[in-house]
Amino acid sequence: MKKIILSLCLILFLIGGVYSQDCSIYYPMKEGATFQYTNYDKKGKTEGVLDYEITEVIANGGATQATMVIVMKDEKGKEIYNTDYSFTCEDNKVSIDYESLVPDNLFEQMGDMEMEITGTDIELPNNLEVGQVLPDANVTMTMKMGGMNMKTTVNILNRKVEKMETVTTSAGSFKCYVIYSDSQTKTMGMNKTFPSRLWLAEGVGMVKQETYKKNQDLMSWTELTAYSN
Repeated sequence: MKKIILSLCLILFLIGGVYSQDCSIYYPMKEGATFQYTNYDKKGKTEGVLDYEITEVIANGGATQATMVIVMKDEKGKEIYNTDYSFTCEDNKVSIDYESLVPDNLFEQMGDMEMEITGTDIELPNNLEVGQVLPDANVTMTMKMGGMNMKTTVNILNRKVEKMETVTTSAGSFKCYVIYSDSQTKTMGMNKTFPSRLWLAEGVGMVKQETYKKNQDLMSWTELTAYSN
């Protein structure tokens, strides 16, 4: 379950730049495009790898519908998560089919347990500017079993364009907008908030994402390590 919550958090960051070119200049939405992200702990040790592939793009009037496959592997290369999800892009908004983020075999393992995932549309305008404030986003996962409900909510708050800078990873060097946000997770009476920064490049999408403690000490980061489009 922790892996699902992690994936939901990452989806909110990644989809912050995942749009068709009709909707945003920040992501080349093409069938067959692939993106690989590597997760690191604060000491730089690899914690896992996420591979994304766009498998289908369909234009439908003024909207674009797309399907993306996600494969998550741990630090030893063992596959721990595999699913495909769909989303629709129109204007500056993306509507995500959050239910599709959960693999079918996980629902089978749950037996009588029910799961519902909902979330807001995510906005990213083409005309980003330093100092610009962006709308919040959130996703909620509710699990029901018998008379007991467990709800987990992830909110991406205080989104603001901080600056522009060039970032270099093993995938290359990219001129990026840096977007600050607070990632708030609420579950079973616990409420935790972690500051985050997202590096977003035109034509590529997310290049890097860092998560900090409240005192701004680095906790972990994810960066683009390979891509093709």
